[in-house]
Parts: sequence; C-alpha cells; structure tokens
Amino acid sequence: MDTWTQTMGAGPLLAIAAGAIAVLLFLIMKLRVHALLALIVVSLLTAFATGIPSAHVVDTLVQGFGSTLGGVALLVGLGAILGRLIEVSGGAQALADALIRRFGEDRAPLALSLASLLFGFPIFFDAGLVVMLPIVFTVARRLGGGILRYGLPVAGAFSVMHIFVPPHPGPVSASELMGADIGLVILLGLVIAVPTWYVTSYLFGLWAGKRFVLPVPDILTGGEQAEHDKNPPSPGTVIGLLMLPLVMIFANTGLDMARAAGWVDGDAGWFQFSRAIGATPIALLVTVLVTSYVLGTRRGRGGEVIEKLADSALGPIASIVLITGAGGMFGGVLRASGIGDALSDSLSDLGLPVIVVGFLVAAALRIAQGSATVALITAASLIQGVVLDGGFNSVEVAAIVLALAAGSVVASHVNDSGFWLVGRFMGMDVKTTLRTWTVLQTLIGVMGFGMAVGIYAIA
Repeated sequence: MDTWTQTMGAGPLLAIAAGAIAVLLFLIMKLRVHALLALIVVSLLTAFATGIPSAHVVDTLVQGFGSTLGGVALLVGLGAILGRLIEVSGGAQALADALIRRFGEDRAPLALSLASLLFGFPIFFDAGLVVMLPIVFTVARRLGGGILRYGLPVAGAFSVMHIFVPPHPGPVSASELMGADIGLVILLGLVIAVPTWYVTSYLFGLWAGKRFVLPVPDILTGGEQAEHDKNPPSPGTVIGLLMLPLVMIFANTGLDMARAAGWVDGDAGWFQFSRAIGATPIALLVTVLVTSYVLGTRRGRGGEVIEKLADSALGPIASIVLITGAGGMFGGVLRASGIGDALSDSLSDLGLPVIVVGFLVAAALRIAQGSATVALITAASLIQGVVLDGGFNSVEVAAIVLALAAGSVVASHVNDSGFWLVGRFMGMDVKTTLRTWTVLQTLIGVMGFGMAVGIYAIA
C-alpha cells in the first residue's frame, strides 16, 4: 500500500463514498441485513470501487477492523464484566437509590449527567460510557420513561469532554501541533463543553427521550433473571470502585501532559512504566480484579461464581464488539482510499478564515472516515503551517483548536464505531440512532463551533 497512489479525482471519490453509505443504509434499514454483514460487504465493494489494489484489499479490511477492536474490545469487555459484578451485587441499585434520594426523581438524568461530566474528564468516551451504563440502566428501570431520557444526556456528557477537553488525545495532539497552551485549551474547552452539553445533550436528550420511548436493555445485566444480593454494598463502596480506573487514567494522562509541557523526561524508565500501568485497559483490568474481590470473594462468592458472572457479561456484548469493529473497517477503507484527503484538499482552497476552514476540514474528515480523533489530528496537521506562521495570540490559537474539535464531532453516522456502540447498547435501530445520536453529535459540533468563533472574535 505504501507504493500505491490514488489517481481518482475528488468528484468520483466523493460519489463513491456517498453511494457506499446509501447502499449500507439500504441493506440495513430496508433489506434488514445484519449490520455486521452489511458493513463487511460495503467495505469490500468500496475498496474495489476506489481502486485499492486487489492484493491489499483484505489487509486493508482486516487492519481497519483490528485497529478498532484493539481500542474497543478490551474496554467494552472489561467494562461489561465490571458492570455485571456491580449490578448483581446490588451496587448499581444502591447507587441509583442514593442519587435519586439526593437529587430527586425528576432530576435523575441531570445527576447522572453531572457524574458523567466529572468521570469524562480523565476517561475516554467508550470506556466511561460502558462503566456508567449499569447505573443508567438501573435508574431508568426504576423510574421509567425509557432508556434515552437517561442514556443520551450521559453519552453526550462523555462526548463533549472527550472532544473538547485535554487530556483526551484529540485536543492534546491538536494543541501540540499548533503550539497551543494546554492549560488555556483546558480552560476554554470547559467553557465550551459544559453549556454545549446542557443544550445539545441534556435538553435535547430529555426531548428525544419523550419522542422515542425505548425499553431498558438487559445487555449488561445478564437478563431479567439476574438475582441481586440481599445485602448490597454501600453507595460509597460503589463510587470508590468506579473512581479507581478514573484515578489511574487521570494520573496517566496527567503524566502525558507533563511530558508534552517538558516537565518530565518521556524516555525515562519510570515514566514508561507508569504510563503502561495507567493505560485505560490496564486500569479497567485492575478495577475488575479489585471489584471481583470486594464484591465477590469478600462477600462469599467463590471463583466459579465469579467466572460464570464474567461469562454472562461477555456473551451479550459479542454482537456490539463485532459491529463496532466492522464500523472501524468501513472507516479504514475510506481513509485508505484517500476520500478524506480529497475532501479536505477541496475545502482548504476556499479562501475562508482559518478557523472556518479548520472546522469545515475537520467536519469533512469526520463525515468521510468516521473517527473524531483522526479527523481532529489530521485537520490540525493540514492547517498547522498557517496557524504557526499566522501571528495569532494564545487565545486565538486555543479557539482554533476548539473549532477543529467541534468539526470533528459533527454527523456521527454508519462509518463511526461510536455510532454503533451507542446505538446497540441503548437498543436503537439504525434509523432511530440517526435521528437521535447523529443529531445530538451535530448539535454539539455546531454549538461548539459557534462558541469557539465567539472566543476567537473577542480575543
């Protein structure tokens, strides 16, 4: 693939991308083809249509699938086991009861969302969502009103933190590329993220939850037959267990920020070891082992019982993991074919202000290939030279970084692994996911861009 060069122009490539998405939606929504099969078929056809050499087609498919699973499968699997242990112990119910007593039934979505904003500061979107969902499901079952009333505000909270606020990889990488002050990006990122979440995720989520009332899935509970302990753990114990991976991940990302700022030597052995221990999969693994002891062994459950609980958690998520990987496969084909590059090159010649061009390029890359992080980092790389040579002050540079971040979240759809993760965990079909999650993500991007432009204008 390193020796292959795309010879098609932007027009044909964009037409192929649009046709591929249309065929994929037709297969899933009209012909009712399973999403996994539809994604594989369309990815294969797209690879051939865009001229990827036949000898490399399978490798391109497998690489896109494998790279996505490498980032998602461990997090989802370990998160599912953690959620199962907390749910069966009665811990999820105990924490849900405590939240309802503290905030009241009417404000339960707000309480869950505020907790998710705090959890979302150090933890990645997919890992945070999976850890939080057992609590969300338990609250939704008790209070009623459907899963989306509670799930969309929570998912939106994790999304805005992941997109706008360091130490998440997208804004950190974009800040490094464009020479932005990380501390200023954090401050202004929070200024944008919190009100954007409230309008686009909390208020919209409440409205969408009334319009689309869906039953609460049993996917993380092992089914309705799950039996809870009669003597559940205290809410404080559950919060402590949920905070453990957050503390480890936060320390890990804090070390990376210190490296980027030049405070520590990134090549030092202690630094590399600490970063490895604090990596998200390791943090979740440690948390699962600690939870197995605290909520299992210490409460009289033997190893055989814990093993069965883990099995019951992993089985139901197999479909979600495979579909998410296939979504990454489709996005990988679109990246390898050069569709995203063709679209960004076309937009970069429009002669617009750099903050607008950056937003449009990031949005185009997001729509074309799916990954928000890839879209943000790639867009930052494309306009890096203009920003570094443009004489912008520190606030303007931070605003440009956040405008790119806003563009990278626009229009989550079928080539985005997060689209399948949210849709399948919340029991939505493709049409409903497009009408809720895709709209929510687009609202986040548009409002975030508007606020970034406002900051840029007054800087």
